[in-house]
Amino acid sequence: MANRLPRTVGGLARSGQRWFIDAGLTYGHGTTNARDEAIYLTLHALGLPLDVLPARQTVSAARAARVISLFKQRIARQVPAAYLTQEAWLGPYRFYIDERALVPRSYIAELLLQFPAFPWPESSSVGRALDLCTGSGCLAILLAKFFRHAHIDAADISGDALDVAGINLRRHRLARRITLVQTDYFHDLNKRRYDLIVSNPPYVRADRMRALPQEYRREPVLALAGGRDGLDAVRIILSQAAAHLNPGGLLVVECGHARERVERAWPRLPFLWPDTSGGDDCVFVLSREDLLRVGETGAKRGPRGARTGATDLKPR
Repeated sequence: MANRLPRTVGGLARSGQRWFIDAGLTYGHGTTNARDEAIYLTLHALGLPLDVLPARQTVSAARAARVISLFKQRIARQVPAAYLTQEAWLGPYRFYIDERALVPRSYIAELLLQFPAFPWPESSSVGRALDLCTGSGCLAILLAKFFRHAHIDAADISGDALDVAGINLRRHRLARRITLVQTDYFHDLNKRRYDLIVSNPPYVRADRMRALPQEYRREPVLALAGGRDGLDAVRIILSQAAAHLNPGGLLVVECGHARERVERAWPRLPFLWPDTSGGDDCVFVLSREDLLRVGETGAKRGPRGARTGATDLKPR
């Protein structure tokens, strides 16, 4: 890194971009490339709005040094930028984040931010909703913002992640409408039923877990590892969700780019695959009636010859 510090906002961002490229960093936690990451960290360190780059604006040596320090941390520690800044954004919504929880990112969040373009239930028709595998609580918070009459349960097995979610609930002033529940999937939800269940569960296949870049390895393994074929969580959810949905209730699950594997495992389920920025193979939608009509007879055997019911799976 150069000894002489750039003294404009644009110069700092360009320097960061070059250094990030040279360091071979990996992105995907809010930005997708070195330029956008460098701009974000520059603006954050300077306390400037994130929607405009005042490239020619000059900065003091002390403020420039603050930016360079953040660049150096990003390169030396190879952690997602969101963990350095302790913030992540989904559309206009800002969330607190640290290494106890997965960095907020979700195709389901995209669909919620398109509300009501995606065929979500009418806002007034959802009295109770569940965000299963809530992590930082970001999807539960978006549910509460768009379904304004609903009470939300935000469930996760990780107490650390729920601590992060609690911070976000307080910051968004939603602690009265969202209940945090520590549970292994549906286990401790007892007989609670919902009009809507969403889930962004762990779905990274075992072979891909071993090949993850360093930035992704900084995130909790529990939030990523989906078993040998990446579908362990999907099996649990599909086998148990109907018992927790009200008549007419909807299940929305993110599964990565796994459409082919999912449809091969459950050939009789009438999955709906909405378009997202990642394609039409990332999120599926089913109704309670779809799940009841087909039941477990629609599931093929898993990768080790086991039925797809939850009793055959190692819990997350």
